[in-house]
Amino acid sequence: MSSTDIRGKAAQYSNVAAAADGFPVDARALRDGTLGAVDWRILKIVQGYGYHVDVGAFSTPITGGGNGTVLDQDQPEAIISCPNGTAIMPIRIQVACLVPLLATDEDEAEIVIAVDKAAAYADDGTVTAESALNMRTDDPRTSNCNCASAATANITNPTLGLELAHAIALGDVQGTAANANWYELKLLYEHIAPPIIMGPGAIYIYWGGTVAVDGFAQIEWLEFAETDFS
Repeated sequence: MSSTDIRGKAAQYSNVAAAADGFPVDARALRDGTLGAVDWRILKIVQGYGYHVDVGAFSTPITGGGNGTVLDQDQPEAIISCPNGTAIMPIRIQVACLVPLLATDEDEAEIVIAVDKAAAYADDGTVTAESALNMRTDDPRTSNCNCASAATANITNPTLGLELAHAIALGDVQGTAANANWYELKLLYEHIAPPIIMGPGAIYIYWGGTVAVDGFAQIEWLEFAETDFS
């Protein structure tokens, strides 16, 4: 029986080799022979294909629900729109909400992250344009995605064919509203096997409820050419 001898250069603390693109370099290993490996998603970020958008700034949140209360499918709080010819993979979306005092028992607040699998954002309605920041701060590439937040007038109604994540908080009044309790309302989407959204398509993020809900979001994705998958 034949065997394969795979060796890496021990470089646990020092003697780390580096080379320019196109030149050979030693594989790096721990002293017990364990080979070092990097998540391929990190490599895409190193190549400049990772992007980030903030919704809400510092201490100024976005009031959710479109009209300030219940979720409105036509008025999302965040949009990442992927054009034809481009594909995106959401790698991390965090939403944190500040829920106000209850008005009545069983007031409800929620967060929804969903995808329109068939159409990009129509670039209409009243929104705040957002800039996609490259996750390499030297900005080697520019995103193809159209990004927006805080829709306050109806956009073309998206078809939410894929729901990525959903969080709900329910208020509980014991006696009077002055003694009302809210559960924490936040949502972290960081899936080990996220979908690949082939353009045209879009990610839509909502928060709101039976009371006005303020919130912030941080959205990160990897970007590809659709031809990478054909």
